[in-house]
Amino acid sequence: MTTLILIRHGYVEGISPERFRGLTELHLTEIGLKQASATRDRIVESWKLEAIYSSPLVRCLKTGQIIGEPMGLRPVVISELRDIDYGDWQGRLFAEVEAQWPDLMRTWRTAPQKARIPGAETLEAVHKRVTRWLESILVTTKDRTVAIIGHDSVNRVLLLHVLGLPLERYWHLRQSPCCINVIECNENGFYLEAVNETFHLRGLE
Repeated sequence: MTTLILIRHGYVEGISPERFRGLTELHLTEIGLKQASATRDRIVESWKLEAIYSSPLVRCLKTGQIIGEPMGLRPVVISELRDIDYGDWQGRLFAEVEAQWPDLMRTWRTAPQKARIPGAETLEAVHKRVTRWLESILVTTKDRTVAIIGHDSVNRVLLLHVLGLPLERYWHLRQSPCCINVIECNENGFYLEAVNETFHLRGLE
């Protein structure tokens, strides 16, 4: 049985009030660093990782570095795990986008798989690159336990794939900063053991 520990990066500026962060480079805040440390402790307590795969963006890499340090693991950079390229919406507040593109923003909120943001990547494109990588990595990680450090969007897409659900259910999943999802898989398919687990973050401010 292969075990995938899917983790979202720690807290960064732009989560609240919410911006379309995408490919913008953002560093973990003080609380984000604390979250990553608490996640490390949770991982060390429960699993023995053999590898850590991370988005190339610094917020994921730093989270992965903190988690991997006591195990002597450095994150392996995977370009397919990068966040969505939001094109013209990149870096903008949700409120700003809603004021300029009200109809398109409504589509993003209600049917994100149909949204065609100017200059941006579609959810279908994200799904294609992420699941292609997942299929390839499962060949080399058979019967191993590995961590995957991704983004809100990437993690949602991966979880929908694991559950066999369409992209239209994108908003039905939550991915909090430094949450843990546990996915097990064998020749019969995927088994979702935990989703958006955050109890290890209680008490952090």
